[in-house]
Formats: sequence, C-alpha cells, structure tokens
Amino acid sequence: MIRICVANQKGGVGKTTTAINLATALAATGWRTLIIDLDPQGNASTGLGIKQAQREYSSYELLRGDATLRECAIPTAVPRLDIVPATVNLSGAEIELIEFQDRLHRMQQALSGPDAAHWDICLIDCPPSLGMLTLNALIAAESLIVPLQCEFFALEGLSQLLTTVERVRERFNQKLSILGVALTMFDRRNRLTDQVSDDVREVLGPVVFDTVIPRNVRLSEAPSHGLPALIYDHRCAGSAAYIALARELIDRLPNVRKAA
Repeated sequence: MIRICVANQKGGVGKTTTAINLATALAATGWRTLIIDLDPQGNASTGLGIKQAQREYSSYELLRGDATLRECAIPTAVPRLDIVPATVNLSGAEIELIEFQDRLHRMQQALSGPDAAHWDICLIDCPPSLGMLTLNALIAAESLIVPLQCEFFALEGLSQLLTTVERVRERFNQKLSILGVALTMFDRRNRLTDQVSDDVREVLGPVVFDTVIPRNVRLSEAPSHGLPALIYDHRCAGSAAYIALARELIDRLPNVRKAA
C-alpha cells in the first residue's frame, strides 16, 4: 500500500478538501483507496458523509492498538473509497500516547500489518499542527503532499514544515520524500496570489504541481452535503482542477507501484 501524508501545520489551506477529492479521483480510476482522518475535528469524515453513529472505531483506537486497520475502516458512498474516521477522542491522543514507548511509530505499525494489502493507496489527513499526530503520519508515510494557500503567511509556515520533514527524514524515516506542493485557493484577480505562486515555484521548482486549485464556491459547499466536490459537482472548476492534480500525482508515483 502506497502511503501519502497530506500535511500543513497552517489551518485553512484546503488540506482536507485536497485529501478528500484526490482520494475520490484515485478511487474513480480504479485504485482501492483509504483515507485516514487524523484530525480531531473529523472534517474528512464529515466531508465524506460519515455520521458520528457510524464511527464505532476510529483513528484513535487505531493509534492505541485497540482495533485493527480493517476494523476501523468503513466504506464511503464513493466506490472503492474507505475511510478510518476521526472522533473527538483523538484530541486527547497526544497526551495519552506519551505512556507508549513507541509513541511516534504507532501509525507506522498500524499500517505495516497484513490488513494494509486490502488497499492500493492510503492518504493520511493530518491536523493543522506539527504535534505527535502529524509526526506519526510523517513517520508512517512514504511521501508528503503539502497543500499551500496562495497567501504570504503560508510561505512562513512552509519553511517550518520543510525543516520538520528534514528532521523526520534524518532521525526516523529516510524514505520520506515530498511528492509535491499543491497551490490552493488560487485567485487570479489577486496580484498577491500570482506573486506567492511565482515565489514558491522559484524556490521549490518542479516540486510544485503544475495544477493549481482555484477558489471555488462548489468546493466549499460540497462538505455540507457529505460529498466530495467531484461527486457534488464534477463539472465545476474546482473538480476539474483536482482531477488534473490526481493525474499529476499518479505520474509522480514510482512506476513499479502504479499498477493498481
């Protein structure tokens, strides 16, 4: 199973929207796809229509080892797309995990068992912080997608995230690589948006995806209906952009692992 972490410690950059819609696009192309909602707010779970009553087991139980990956994963309305939902219990996990000697490797262990063979690819939606939950995801993942809002403050957060990634690579996970930076909330009417985009591309070069995700009302509306934008309105500009981004993502995966 290919493991990809979707992370940015800055909130409101379109991280969960990116995870949901990329996963939907991958599932639509035939990949058996899993999302792990590692954010205590549970937005990925809500955005895929998973009600609280359905969340008998969640990423909290998965991290604690109280349930297996297959027990925690539940199907969504999207064919071939499953999710390990999040509950509010996850908010206390960072404190509770301190008692575990292997507290930074809990997710890695959960995704290394035989259950993982049931899926081709896994996207881990991280909380907007660089705490223990995000570190667990970075250590468990093989690669990282960074959604980046086209605003000035997002650039400051990016440098901090890149520093953290380098430290994780040196100490815990030498295989971790940045698969790409996805520019989100792109507004061509705003000159600052173009400036931020140019600055990021100048510094990071080909690491930045060619596809940009525009500001789009339909992307914002879709979660309230419990649907990915690709199903809520597959003709909108936001859906078209995520379909293009999914194509880029597949092209960047190692060739030997594309045959899902």
